[in-house]
Amino acid sequence: MKWIYSYRSKIVSAEEAVSVVKSGDRVFVSGNAATPYVLLHALAERKDELRNVEIVHVLLLGDGPLAQPEMEGHFRHRSLFVGSADRDAVNEGRADYVPIFLHEVPALFTSGALPVDVAIIHTAPPDEHGFLSYGVEVLATKAVVENAKTVIAQVNEKMPRVLGDSFVHISRIDKIVEVSEDLPELKLDEFSEVEKQIGFHIANLIEDGATLQLGIGGIPN
Repeated sequence: MKWIYSYRSKIVSAEEAVSVVKSGDRVFVSGNAATPYVLLHALAERKDELRNVEIVHVLLLGDGPLAQPEMEGHFRHRSLFVGSADRDAVNEGRADYVPIFLHEVPALFTSGALPVDVAIIHTAPPDEHGFLSYGVEVLATKAVVENAKTVIAQVNEKMPRVLGDSFVHISRIDKIVEVSEDLPELKLDEFSEVEKQIGFHIANLIEDGATLQLGIGGIPN
């Protein structure tokens, strides 16, 4: 249990954690339901201190504090999957969209094509061996953490522990910010009549025993 002492020594405030980010850095941020709100808002508070910080991610949820108009010149999203947090910024030329298949994303970081200065991730608390689970977002996080220069973990007691090849040991983490926050989620709106009709027609094409790959939004829902 010696890892506990290392873990405790790395616990800092959100403000101190993001102080490691410098102008010109490339910062990877966990996305989807693992979007680390606390750290993103702490980083946004440093706007006037920073220039040309690139934010790389796969679909951030929430209000997108680093993609607001006043952040231009300070932070710029490089989005591998555009969502509501940065759609306006991409459409207005204040952020960049990179067309890519999801299975290709990890190779961007393992190959060195996109070297990462700081990784900001969102994890579950450590287990008895000092391993943190990436929780609900593993897509590119593992590849990034293994190659980033600095790793900041937002450790959330409400993040579920997910099994499989989805763990990082505390020794790989540089800064820890403990939180107790509900995970981001996409709210479901009422389905439109058009969406219902599309769903009806698709349902008639699906055979028993079929495997389905579903996206996000009204039609797949």
